[in-house]
Amino acid sequence: MRLAAYLAAVFCATASLAQAPEGSLRPEARISTSNVSPAVALRIARPELRPDGFEALAPRVIVPTALSRPALRPYLRPELERQPLTELNKLDEQSALFISPFAVGNSLHPLVRPAAITRRYEEARAARLRGQVCGDPDIQGVAVGRVEGRGRCGIENAVRVKSVAGVQLSTQAVIDCTTARALKRWVENGAIPAVGDLGGGIASMRVVSHYSCRFRNSASSGRLSEHSFGRAVDIAGIGLKNGDEITLLSDWGGGAKGRALRQMWRAACGPFGTVLGPESNRFHRDHFHFDTARYRSGSYCR
Repeated sequence: MRLAAYLAAVFCATASLAQAPEGSLRPEARISTSNVSPAVALRIARPELRPDGFEALAPRVIVPTALSRPALRPYLRPELERQPLTELNKLDEQSALFISPFAVGNSLHPLVRPAAITRRYEEARAARLRGQVCGDPDIQGVAVGRVEGRGRCGIENAVRVKSVAGVQLSTQAVIDCTTARALKRWVENGAIPAVGDLGGGIASMRVVSHYSCRFRNSASSGRLSEHSFGRAVDIAGIGLKNGDEITLLSDWGGGAKGRALRQMWRAACGPFGTVLGPESNRFHRDHFHFDTARYRSGSYCR
């Protein structure tokens, strides 16, 4: 008897749960809007009038209700199409212009670049590519090839460099490509940042030595200098755009120019294998000696 009563209670509960979705609360069905013309989902209402008769400064944003929304989405929003700027902007009593959120679409676009400017750019680019050496447009010069020299002197694939990273060399330097690339890195990361805006910026470098078959420090005997292999360049001054010059002989040791020179000297330690300056010995008191010696495992800076 108890079992029968229990089974009957379970059956009734199951039947009640089965009917629960039909009897539970649900959101009201969306009203059909098939007979309503499409409306925008978001529109900017015209400003309301203030008590003093002037239009309100801020536009009022109205979000349409469910009744005004079409049943099918997405839907057209004709009121948000581009309109004349004069219809979207209003002036208040202080002539403050209200810019529509759609003003970007109505604003003026840049004019097409004149053909003459494009042509001049392409011509300059072509000339720059023709003048490149070592496969780098930032190194301008002429390929020389094999340079013969006495004994072990000479360069296998020499180039005559006229400018590096836009900086002119006072004397075209005959060096190899390894040294030319090191010089470019130093100019970009050392010389140009060190000079900064001083005198309008760096314009040129005064080169006092490049390829030369000779012994170190121009001695009568001893070990051959790296100049003998086209692996060295000596720089005595930095020309500025205002016509002034920073020289190691007169500016090393103090002032803005002296600080710039010392910064250049430190920046050369890395791109070059040997870096010698005015404090190294009496032979370099008036110039920097930079070389890419192949026998060093790291940079020697003094």
